[in-house]
Amino acid sequence: MDISRRRLLALIAASAVDQFFPRRANGLISGAAAAARDRGPRAIVLACGGLRRNETFSESGIANIPNLYGQLLSRGTFFSSVRNAGVTSHYNTTSSILTGNWQRLDDWGKTPPQSPTIFEYTRKDLRLRQDEVWFISSNKALTSQIGASSDRHYGPPWGANVVFPKQLLINAVVNAASQGRSSSSAARDTMQPELAAMLESSNYEGLGWSVESSGGVPDPRISAAVLQAIEDLIRTHDPVTGDEFTFLLTTEVMRRFSPSLLVVSFSDMEVAHFGSYSLHLAGIRTLDRLVGELWNEIEANPDYRSRTTLFVLPEFGRDLDGSPTNGFFNHRLDNDSTRLTWMLCLGAGAAPGLLVERPIQHVDLCPTILKMFGMGAPEMQGVSLPEVRI
Repeated sequence: MDISRRRLLALIAASAVDQFFPRRANGLISGAAAAARDRGPRAIVLACGGLRRNETFSESGIANIPNLYGQLLSRGTFFSSVRNAGVTSHYNTTSSILTGNWQRLDDWGKTPPQSPTIFEYTRKDLRLRQDEVWFISSNKALTSQIGASSDRHYGPPWGANVVFPKQLLINAVVNAASQGRSSSSAARDTMQPELAAMLESSNYEGLGWSVESSGGVPDPRISAAVLQAIEDLIRTHDPVTGDEFTFLLTTEVMRRFSPSLLVVSFSDMEVAHFGSYSLHLAGIRTLDRLVGELWNEIEANPDYRSRTTLFVLPEFGRDLDGSPTNGFFNHRLDNDSTRLTWMLCLGAGAAPGLLVERPIQHVDLCPTILKMFGMGAPEMQGVSLPEVRI
């Protein structure tokens, strides 16, 4: 991946968020509290779509995960039996992970979670600014409600920054087509103005970015450096997947803001819904590579090194081959192939080389992270995992 693409994501992240987050003195917590927070733990959750054991942690699947199996497994705590006991859809599962309660909601993110999210708990109780809590997703359905704060929970907004990087590219293509410029969507050199138009508009909500305003109208101007970087990207011949795009923005956020809590969602493997097994495997291999790069970023960043716990887990499995739901295409069946998955915990909270075979659940992650931050978990269905060190 060349420097122009990394620079593009860095500049897009910085420019988009800086519209709403100028360096300001108001709203900061006290000096003593800030110092305690800066010395405190950091948590990163990387959740992905549906992965079966056959394609990951099995004799036939480890070839797809050389980083997870060959490099990282021995460094962390591996939970081999993580059960999704809720609705095996993306929005419901991610809502359950982030609230500690099984959620039964609209599958497409049209309604908010029924209980507060970990973003709300940490921001309210730890007095974190919104630029310290982020949710960055490759899946559009997850960005509409999960990061937001429901007024019925806490009153004032206590949500996270929410970023959907792929929407920038989607909007550019849709806008070109609606204006009768559909040929632009297939040509790199002519797509540059379309992307520039998306960034120059002030409609950041339309790009899937939900970020806190600083009390004024965001400045719609984007620097010449951003436009040049976009041109560099469009003229590059190597494709960038949606998860790679999400990953690059994630690392920029880490370097610039060092959030205490960061949740990232990957979805390249969900190309399985279109029936391509080879592309599904390619999505798994991309996940594996990006997890390795994310771990390297944590180790290289002094704000994260030695104090960060990284949790990597699939949302669920996938259906059995030969099933009436078309096997790997979907994740609907009520059986272990769909409901049983795994989680790898790396970093400060992990005991290297520990294998945990006792069954745990997705909803156990929220209370575990709250306990890591020194917070008492409210009443919820999930329970804190004692194997994660505090």
